[in-house]
Amino acid sequence: MKRDAQLRTEILKLVEEYYEERFAKRSFRPGADVVHYAGRVFDADELVKLVDSSLDFFLTASRYSDQFEADFAEFFGLPDAFLVNSGSSANLVAITALTSPKLGERRLRPGDEVITVAAGFPTTVAPMVQNRLVPVFVDVNLGDYTAIPARLEEAIGPKTRAIAMAHTMGVPFDLDTVMRLSKAHNLWVMEDNCDALGSRYHGQLTGTFGDIATVSFYPAHHITMGEGGAVLAGGDLLGRIVRSIRDWGRDCYCAGGENNTCGKRFSQQFGSLPFGYDHKYVYSHIGYNLKVTDMQAAIGVAQFGKLEGFIERRKANFRSIHAMLESYQDRLILPQATPNSDPSWFGFVITVREDAGFTRNELTRFLEANRIETRNLFSGNLLRQPAFMDIEHRVVGGLTNTDIIMERTFFIGVYPGIEDSQLEYIGSVFSRFMQGERVS
Repeated sequence: MKRDAQLRTEILKLVEEYYEERFAKRSFRPGADVVHYAGRVFDADELVKLVDSSLDFFLTASRYSDQFEADFAEFFGLPDAFLVNSGSSANLVAITALTSPKLGERRLRPGDEVITVAAGFPTTVAPMVQNRLVPVFVDVNLGDYTAIPARLEEAIGPKTRAIAMAHTMGVPFDLDTVMRLSKAHNLWVMEDNCDALGSRYHGQLTGTFGDIATVSFYPAHHITMGEGGAVLAGGDLLGRIVRSIRDWGRDCYCAGGENNTCGKRFSQQFGSLPFGYDHKYVYSHIGYNLKVTDMQAAIGVAQFGKLEGFIERRKANFRSIHAMLESYQDRLILPQATPNSDPSWFGFVITVREDAGFTRNELTRFLEANRIETRNLFSGNLLRQPAFMDIEHRVVGGLTNTDIIMERTFFIGVYPGIEDSQLEYIGSVFSRFMQGERVS
């Protein structure tokens, strides 16, 4: 064995030992340890692959990125997956891709309308604003927190060109309705799948129904790279557009280290550039550099191997919490799946009923005081947020439930790091609150 290979083996063995020493599990201490709403779940494999990648010192996307993209695309049954540096960047790339001149008459143009919801995360909508598109907001159901199907149909207007929204908290929106409207009105469909990796609708993975989809690998999500995301694009044309926007906007689609994949590197005409201008330096889109590092991808490769187990644990934790809180449904609206769906739950969403006898803040303050983390359902009503109050938009049918969510909805965790002892503690804390105990 060469000396460098021997040293690498020794280093990676030490990394395994370090994991055991530094990250060994400790017993949960009720009332002292925090029950997080989300978090990274990992073992020595993530650290080993991270260090292994760092020893190559390639730094930008390389072998681990290639492996992750190939494995991830295969998981979805798609030809390509494109890694980016965050789920928010994935949304930016996906929406921007739909404005590409390469799409001809179907491209989205400034002033075109995109149907979406206001009860979600801001970076689903921000790329619409950035591309001078007009978001059209519809209300959502309480319980599943996805768009009311009838409102989607009402929202169709002469300027409607796309539907772009999230499978909120892992719950698939009504894809039967969305895809029917898409076909009837020739609309693009963008699935924000950041909360919903592994969710299914009629047995089919979400992220595979529309024209383009996004995934996030932030630590709160189903698998993590720390930061990171991916774009899933159907078809070669959209794939090349996505790659271009992610990679500075360049027209060339050669992989790193490759040259002249198209066979016409010095024999094409672009714009008013000189004939034969090097294709590697032709820019056909207003793009960015949104790639990941190979060290991020190395963590992702390790995490991806655990995905199915993570999904099953999320579902099991969801079932346990639901069973513990069922007797409080006179005061709490508990989460539910949409018809025909099998969610890979992101969190356990609760809405306090108007006549519950207590407020959301009283309940969340009690949970937080007892070391159980809570989070609001993201932006509440996005149009009430400072950055979005003055954007050009349209609202169809009012946002009554969205405002209720802003006032009375929150969620707690179901992520795989929550174990049985923590679930029991969650149940006991809710029981104390429902029996009248409050924070003084």
